[in-house]
Amino acid sequence: MDFISTEVPSMLNEDDKSQFSPTALTFAGVITFIIMIVGIFGNFLTVAALYKCPKVRNVAAAFIISLCMADLLFCAIVLPFSALRFLKGRWTHGELLCKLIPFIQYGNIGVSLLCIAMITINRYVMIAHHASYAKIYRKHWIAVMIIFCWAFSYGMQVPTLLGVWGKFDYDDKLGTCSIMSSHGRSSKTTLFITAFIIPGMVIIACYTKIFWVVRQSELRLKTHANQQNSIPNNLRPIQTPTGTVMENELHRVSSNLASDSSFSTDVKQEAVQKPSRIKDQREMRAKRNEWRITKMVLAIFLSFVICYLPITIAKVADKEVEYPNFHIFSYIMLYLSACINPIIYVIMNKQYRKAYKTVIMCEPAKLLPFRKSTAGGSSAAGM
Repeated sequence: MDFISTEVPSMLNEDDKSQFSPTALTFAGVITFIIMIVGIFGNFLTVAALYKCPKVRNVAAAFIISLCMADLLFCAIVLPFSALRFLKGRWTHGELLCKLIPFIQYGNIGVSLLCIAMITINRYVMIAHHASYAKIYRKHWIAVMIIFCWAFSYGMQVPTLLGVWGKFDYDDKLGTCSIMSSHGRSSKTTLFITAFIIPGMVIIACYTKIFWVVRQSELRLKTHANQQNSIPNNLRPIQTPTGTVMENELHRVSSNLASDSSFSTDVKQEAVQKPSRIKDQREMRAKRNEWRITKMVLAIFLSFVICYLPITIAKVADKEVEYPNFHIFSYIMLYLSACINPIIYVIMNKQYRKAYKTVIMCEPAKLLPFRKSTAGGSSAAGM
């Protein structure tokens, strides 16, 4: 087998000129280069910030680092070849790379999706099963989870790489190297189910439960507040060392949501003040806290759907490439996911923004080892 051969059909041969517009390909190549640069910078900056700033080190940070490393490798290794393929209109890098690049591409996509699912599960356990959080998220278990993400994602590609379950080869319809059928066998369907459907269902299920828990807590707060309002002032409970029912409930909710540094909030601090003075402020902050989490959840889920749905539709509904521009668009959206993840998981958090500033401005920051999580599962460096 000639692994050095570059005689790969062109995306712009006589049969494909009407399908792939040179202008669209050039535009896609430029956009891919921009995504590559932004992705490399953003993911590298995120990893550096998490390493340098102890305040942002928590359990979720371990999975975020893994996610960033997958996206960083994707941007640094896969996207340069993708951009050149668009600009040249053909694959010119030989048969060996035509196998290795899609192997790395699909492997890193799998790692990214599994890491997103792991972060989702982490959020779910912290909020819905807080008592078990510290037992589940110990150092060795976190390491096992991360190793699983990488080993499973790349392990699923090995049979295809060896040619026993489909093969990585040139797709002359798309002008790209991808998973092709071999002897009537292909791993595309199985990979689609394991890498898209299952993580998607996990994300939906976990965040539905998160919404439900937060909503129930808010309803309990409102119910108790209404009961307190219906009692004359001289008959209302006096503040005790253990706090009122409303205070304890608010403390329980805010502890679950805010104890992890990824969801820092001022609600917990307000809970120690006198309820008679800050009742309205508490309810307002509780609502703001729920809305903050809601926005984070929507950003996570929508990014997952928006970035991966187009390529899914293209692969399933347009196998004959009747809409070539949509295929180009779907690949750009797929590549864009490597830039969006750092924005969603990092930029939306104030502490991470400060960590970014520390790295960019080369400000000194004490390097601390990761500490073991507390019973609340949320020490500043708990990993």
